[in-house]
Amino acid sequence: MAQPYLSVVIPAYNEAERIPAALLAMDKHLSTVDYSYEIVVVDDGSTDNTPAIVEGMTKMVKNLKLVIAKENQGKGGTVRRGMREATGMIRLFTDADNSTSIDQFEHMMPFFKEGYGIVIGSRAAHGAELDPPEPFYRQVVGKVLNLIVQALLLPGIWDTQCGFKAYTAEAAERIFGASRINGWGFDVETLVLGRRMGYRIKEMPVRWVDDTRSHVRFSAGLQFLSEIGKIRWWLWRDEYRLKDSPRGLIEGN
Repeated sequence: MAQPYLSVVIPAYNEAERIPAALLAMDKHLSTVDYSYEIVVVDDGSTDNTPAIVEGMTKMVKNLKLVIAKENQGKGGTVRRGMREATGMIRLFTDADNSTSIDQFEHMMPFFKEGYGIVIGSRAAHGAELDPPEPFYRQVVGKVLNLIVQALLLPGIWDTQCGFKAYTAEAAERIFGASRINGWGFDVETLVLGRRMGYRIKEMPVRWVDDTRSHVRFSAGLQFLSEIGKIRWWLWRDEYRLKDSPRGLIEGN
């Protein structure tokens, strides 16, 4: 198979209940597009029958591939593996709950033609649709965490955690080759690295559907803060060795 235009990377941990509907919805839409694609599900050491379900669906979902991690790595590690296993010219990761449907990718395509290296879905950008909005307490926590991220690492990015982000193949290879965070802070890390490597980032409004069965717990917020601290510390110590980057240390969108 020639290099596909799009790779859709889906990290999955104990998603037996949700992933069949998500894969069928993606297949329904992608079967109508005029570009080539692959769907790469990376199982993160699930303890349920997620791998068996996905394997069985390869017979009905076109260009579906399954990658299995024997041990749980965390979402960051799982997405990293998927991005590096993927072969597409554009590599998009999206969550198994299908909160942002795959048809939203069409709105990203023009920005890649304009030269952006990274295009991210945003629930905070003007024009975003939330159906329904997150519970009020989660909105408050999310905004506080975002202000911390902006103050320390990413000024001007209003939603770093939406699980719908796309990278050019070059950006994906270089960014995920340098990334280190395995937990929830990986989104921030990839955007920080992308900026530092000189890739232009576009934050784009999306339609987002809240799934009340979310696996995210309160402890994830504490882990997230710890990882933000690690990223800031590693940058201060130049542990990413970004000064060797051919694109240099370029800030801004």
